[in-house]
Amino acid sequence: MRTGSEPTTARSALRARLWLSVWGFAWTVFGTVAFALTGRTGWAVACAVLWLVVTVDLVLVLRHLRQGPHYQPGRDVPPYEPAHDEPPLRPGRRRGFPRLPAPRHHHP
Repeated sequence: MRTGSEPTTARSALRARLWLSVWGFAWTVFGTVAFALTGRTGWAVACAVLWLVVTVDLVLVLRHLRQGPHYQPGRDVPPYEPAHDEPPLRPGRRRGFPRLPAPRHHHP
């Protein structure tokens, strides 16, 4: 829901994530090959698993970049009216900290 307090110049970090994925892709390929050649099977498998994760992330980032920008309302679109589901707050009560019920004392 749009409240009107969104930043007007917000940008996605997909390009930064793309380059970090490319960097991770290069290092995981290098690590997998290097550990496989030196006989360190466990480390080669660990790098191969990371290689798979980085490859999936790289594919998702490229897919999102190819989709292009999605519709974002401009400045001429007014913000939505906030939902009025909550009762109005009483003065002196802080939002976010619900009051706990008073403890019940049972005496014999």
